[in-house]
Amino acid sequence: MDGNRMDFYIGLSLAVSSSVFIGGSFILKKKGLLRLASKGSTRAGQGGYAYLKEWLWWAGLISMGTGEAANFAAYAFAPATLVTPLGALSVLVSAVLSSYFLNERLNVHGKIGCLLCVLGSTVMVIHAPQEEEVASLSAMAEKLKDPGFIVFAVCVVGSSLVLIFAVAPRFGQKNVLVYILICSVIGSLSVSCVKGLGIGIKELFAGIAVLKEPLFWSLLICLVICVSVQINYLNKALDIFNTSLVTPIYYVFFTTSVMACSAILFKEWLSMNTDGVVGTISGFLTIILGIFLLHAFKDIVFTFDSLPLFLRKGPQGFPWGHQPYVALPSHETQAEDEIKLPREGSSKGGWGTHQRAP
Repeated sequence: MDGNRMDFYIGLSLAVSSSVFIGGSFILKKKGLLRLASKGSTRAGQGGYAYLKEWLWWAGLISMGTGEAANFAAYAFAPATLVTPLGALSVLVSAVLSSYFLNERLNVHGKIGCLLCVLGSTVMVIHAPQEEEVASLSAMAEKLKDPGFIVFAVCVVGSSLVLIFAVAPRFGQKNVLVYILICSVIGSLSVSCVKGLGIGIKELFAGIAVLKEPLFWSLLICLVICVSVQINYLNKALDIFNTSLVTPIYYVFFTTSVMACSAILFKEWLSMNTDGVVGTISGFLTIILGIFLLHAFKDIVFTFDSLPLFLRKGPQGFPWGHQPYVALPSHETQAEDEIKLPREGSSKGGWGTHQRAP
């Protein structure tokens, strides 16, 4: 049990560090490209390759490679139900660092989205399953023979072929969900392959001859095919549709597919009680809401003047205008005013008559 707990925390640390490295890599690459643009070099979007001579760009590439390696290793120690949703932290890290180093404004919606991502990730870490069901390639082979997973894999491959050859040519240019669905359902299989390869590499360092196992090489070939399909259709989605639209939708569908595949293949959810399942789902939904707020409203300028009138204060510090708060008159004060009114009127009238006299 202590070994499983130690593996859980190792996987958690690797997943969080992966998000930090990947999120920071975007900032380093962007800084390098901006520096080249300020020098007048041909930009990458125009077919230039001057960024290959920029050390900041290479630092970003190394940072991304380190993050992907850490993410790959995390699947060997922690459940996929935990590792995959924590990928949202890279979006948070990138958004926060860009506001400091790239002078990109992070409005109120973005700050609330970042806070929700942190809260959702914390809830998922607390409630995620800490017992690893698959610890060797032989156990992985037994899991792959499960009828439930075979049916799931057939459905994934069949639906992907239908989307690629029947739906994508007709609706891929019009509907953002087509390409994203292809990436997401194929991605569920790629994460399973990464999980199996991570376990195999873990056994390899332990002195077990896993390179002689056909399953190891089968998982590697399947991973290359799945990743190639994902990259192809994700690039198509990013080329046609807005990044702020593609990123949150892809995260939601991809993570949902991975969690469904993990539940069927590794059966990590069976070791969880009702509180753990509800907490994990609630944390995931909270992350989805945070990602939505972070991306959907990032181009909206939200300033103090955009607040409703009752939330703003006037120049003198009073809401609703320049006048301070005055208590409403009671029945007693109204009666006293009615009694005093004739006297004040007569006195004012006499004074007015006296003023009009020659």
